[in-house]
Amino acid sequence: MIALIQRVSQAKVDVDNVTIGEINQGLLVLLGVEKEDNQQKAAKLAEKVLNYRIFADENDKMNLNVQQVRGEVLVVSQFTLAADTEKGLRPSFSKGASPDLANELYEYFSKKCAEKVKVATGQFAADMQVTLVNDGPVTFWLKI
Repeated sequence: MIALIQRVSQAKVDVDNVTIGEINQGLLVLLGVEKEDNQQKAAKLAEKVLNYRIFADENDKMNLNVQQVRGEVLVVSQFTLAADTEKGLRPSFSKGASPDLANELYEYFSKKCAEKVKVATGQFAADMQVTLVNDGPVTFWLKI
């Protein structure tokens, strides 16, 4: 399971020109689900995302997590993160989970995050437009 996390001052996701999820300061999480992923991996990744210290403390050092800054999380499904790009000029999605498994784990990951912080989500398998202000920019790729 892969999470591309971005520290944002604001972010939103639209479907058909309608905003369906929006946050202020916090994390935009683009979530990719692979074939071998399960709820245990999703829970572990959610815990890592929520505790990853990428917000500045009083000394301007990355030392605080999203919970400590009372931030929010926007979770957006991103199947392209599971692409195999090692060969050729076209990505292969053979490592990606089936849509049913990916949706189940996307929802489970979002639910685990929502136990600790305010969470907004995109719409699984929809054509979405994501708008964000990347604070820093600060972006990390996490894999469980």
